[in-house]
Amino acid sequence: MTLTQLRYLVRIAECGSMGRAAQELFVSQPSLSKSVSELEAEMGVTIFRRTNRGVTLTEEGVRFLSYARQVLEQADLLEHAYKGGQPVRRVFAVSAQHYAFVVNAFVELVREYGRDRYEFSLFEGRTHDIIEDVRTRRSELGVLYLSHANRDVMLGILGGAGLAFVDLFEARPHVFVSRRNPLAGRSSVTMDDLLPYPRLSYEQGIENSFYYAEELHAERPVPKGIVVSDRATLFNLLIGLDGYTISSGILSSDLNGTDIVSVPLESDEVMRLGYVHPAGEQLGATASRYLQLLRAYVQRFRDREAGAR
Repeated sequence: MTLTQLRYLVRIAECGSMGRAAQELFVSQPSLSKSVSELEAEMGVTIFRRTNRGVTLTEEGVRFLSYARQVLEQADLLEHAYKGGQPVRRVFAVSAQHYAFVVNAFVELVREYGRDRYEFSLFEGRTHDIIEDVRTRRSELGVLYLSHANRDVMLGILGGAGLAFVDLFEARPHVFVSRRNPLAGRSSVTMDDLLPYPRLSYEQGIENSFYYAEELHAERPVPKGIVVSDRATLFNLLIGLDGYTISSGILSSDLNGTDIVSVPLESDEVMRLGYVHPAGEQLGATASRYLQLLRAYVQRFRDREAGAR
């Protein structure tokens, strides 16, 4: 077993494809596949399950990858201490539902480490994929929410995946609408007020269910509904079609401009925003720093909002 083989293993798991990993590693695919097969034979484990759609980690592979990352991190620290004083290459990945505060904190993290060597990844996607990213250690942590409606089911799913949920903060539900939307100037809106407008929501793929929905009250039928896959499209449709979406109310004018506004939604629900990580495993220094920046950004936003009122 070599450090090179372990680095190959991590890259393949992140790419989900031998071919794509080979391109990024600048090695031939047959050489990469042979290296992994030799590692599996040496260690007596099957790390990857090969399919026509790519590769996925086996249960043994998930555990093996966790140990591999720890070994590589220690090797980097050892090189930093004894090999010319080069800064440690910091590696960090986070998967999240579509929240501006997640991106803002990520930007601050990158700027903070801008003079060091780093490899950071930010994945915005479906709820099921976020859980899988963290379960398979593609990401060190994931950011999502719990509510009265989904709490019990989601905690069961997370527990079954070997993940723990840690609270970050609570948020009362809001709707995002265009500044030109007739509801934009209201002090609050009800679900009935929203009926004339199209509801925009993020698609959840074949795992679609009310429990995985990124928006509160997803179980409530509406006459007009549009499903999208990314935040840019959702915001464009908020403006172009006078649509709305239900979220935490935390907007970023730096990233999203000033054409979208947040209006409180009258609801008995509450969003418990939190992060998920492998249960029993300690977060690395970079992940811990990221969470500090995330909490600080949310607090600054709330302070500004309180001052404006």
